[in-house]
Amino acid sequence: MNTAAPKKLPAPRHHESMAVRRPHAEPVDSCTLNTRDAIATLLGGLPVFRPGEVWLVGAGPGDPRHLTLEAVAALASADAVVHDALVDPRVLSLAPPEAERVFAGKRGGKPSAVQADIAARLVELARAGRRVVRLKGGDPFMFGRGGEEVETLLAHGISCRVVPGVTSGLAGLAAAGIPATMRGINQAVVLATGHGGIGQEAPDWGAIAATGLPVVLYMAMKNLPEIVAALIAGGRPAETPAAIIAAVATSVERVLVSRLDRIVPDAVEAGMEPPAIVAIGDIVALRERLAAGLLPFRLAGDDAGTSDIGAAP
Repeated sequence: MNTAAPKKLPAPRHHESMAVRRPHAEPVDSCTLNTRDAIATLLGGLPVFRPGEVWLVGAGPGDPRHLTLEAVAALASADAVVHDALVDPRVLSLAPPEAERVFAGKRGGKPSAVQADIAARLVELARAGRRVVRLKGGDPFMFGRGGEEVETLLAHGISCRVVPGVTSGLAGLAAAGIPATMRGINQAVVLATGHGGIGQEAPDWGAIAATGLPVVLYMAMKNLPEIVAALIAGGRPAETPAAIIAAVATSVERVLVSRLDRIVPDAVEAGMEPPAIVAIGDIVALRERLAAGLLPFRLAGDDAGTSDIGAAP
């Protein structure tokens, strides 16, 4: 642990400066200027990020455009950014060049940071007088262990706040043309993690199947065969529409549409890999009539858009 005295830090940063902090100016149209003016106005009313604070910031599902204004302002003011594995490099680039970047990613089946070490590092950085952004994919409190980190910070007397983010499960469905809810089909939806498979800490898949509600699964690709079997055993019809949205909200997003009893072999054949969101339920069938009329998701200058792998007959 670094025992050197912390450097003297500047006074709390106000976010008005965000409006002019950019590379060499390029010609822009009036619409772009109006957008910048609107963003600058909103940034001026955001909270001040003070030294010694930790902000848990949701990075959203992928593309930096899904960041909230408060997330952008927090990153621009950070002295240290402790970030997950799946955070887009363009999001990290919003932090000042001199800000320390600490990798704290967790990936299933790969060497990963230990949660206790991550929490200890947050405490250490805050006590050194840094403005610390704990940057998490999606939303900090959606299957991201953000609540545990807040508990640790508060136990050590560290001031913290949570900056909500767009959760990948809902963003993935929307980008793929699949409504999470639809009048006449469902008035509720189940969001569940598939990380635990069918183990002791896993959701009760039989009970979830019995609700008949659409299910959106996070981190489920590794355990998808067991989860699918458990849902069918719990009464969910084998022909239930199902979809996998991989690389949500990125330029390489891919969508596979199938049915519950075929989603696993179809995913293998299509080479679908994590990170991915799995959707199961009648809402998936709506994609066929909605997605064709939607503008494709794409980054600026990218004409590829979302790749649609296929659909079950």
